[in-house]
Amino acid sequence: MRYMVSRKSWILLFVGLLGLTDLLILLEQELRVEFTSLLYLNALYLIGFLLFFLWRYKKETKYITAIAKLQEVMTSDWFENLPEPDNELDRATNELLRETAYQFKRKLSQFKEAQLIENDFVASWIHEVKTPLTAMKLILDTRPSDPDMRRIDSEWLRIHLLVDRQLHMTRLPALESDYRLERVSIHRLVAEEIRELAPWCLEKNLEIGIEGADAMVVTDRKWCRFIIRQLLTNAIKYSPPDKSLTFQTDVTKKNNVILDLIDEGPGIQPHDLPRIFDKGFTGENGRIHNAATGLGLYLAQTVAGKMGITLQVQPVQSQGTTMRMTFTDPNTFETIRRGQEENIPL
Repeated sequence: MRYMVSRKSWILLFVGLLGLTDLLILLEQELRVEFTSLLYLNALYLIGFLLFFLWRYKKETKYITAIAKLQEVMTSDWFENLPEPDNELDRATNELLRETAYQFKRKLSQFKEAQLIENDFVASWIHEVKTPLTAMKLILDTRPSDPDMRRIDSEWLRIHLLVDRQLHMTRLPALESDYRLERVSIHRLVAEEIRELAPWCLEKNLEIGIEGADAMVVTDRKWCRFIIRQLLTNAIKYSPPDKSLTFQTDVTKKNNVILDLIDEGPGIQPHDLPRIFDKGFTGENGRIHNAATGLGLYLAQTVAGKMGITLQVQPVQSQGTTMRMTFTDPNTFETIRRGQEENIPL
């Protein structure tokens, strides 16, 4: 149908010429043509035009049909598999597609190169800024009883968390190559993050507890701690002073380890739930506090997805929020785990 529409000028030209021929025959008094002969002539013209139309359809749509099939199984080197054109229009289209692919790959290469330089610069800056931050921490630790120093220590922690998150963001695209599996205690991972964020918890007088039996999981320690850190940072940020945070562990019947982080904060509004893991989404509570970046949960979900960990918020509660991490098996790195498990220290 589309081909007929694109060739409507042909059809109109043929109908016009055929009508003009019939009109001349009928009006020419010296020509005596029987009506059946006129019908026969029209039928011959119509059959001839139909055969011509079908021939051109098959010939002119051969190239575009091959292009459509190529589109269904498109690969990065699709332009190498372009069909051979057999007329000038198809050749022009072929050259345009090849030039477009070349320009795209060139622009993509330039963009990746610029992004790589930028990531290297950011990573270098982060490593450089860590040196004075470490020196500041050592100075702060010399006067732990000074109230002013404790407040400065809390602010230092916020800077440290921002720098650390930025470093992980630069490494995120290459997470698969920065992945090392080991069998670790889930309680130990949680305790390490609680220790890191202790100054902030002390500032808000938050009590943090761990409930449930300990369990071993096969995961990457650094990236798993990063997920827990984002969840715990969010919980501390939105929790009112003098409240409590609870980490609760459990093991399902299928031996999947579950880690819940339960806070007593304002909770997540029902209309915000579908978007809490979207990049840049701050939600109603984030707008009230005016301190949210909309990156914490997004990064946690992104990393969890790459590691085969299910991250979700539990159904709406009357108060507080429960964030759940489920260590599923098999996961994205199940084949790696099977290959490395014999070498994982018990």
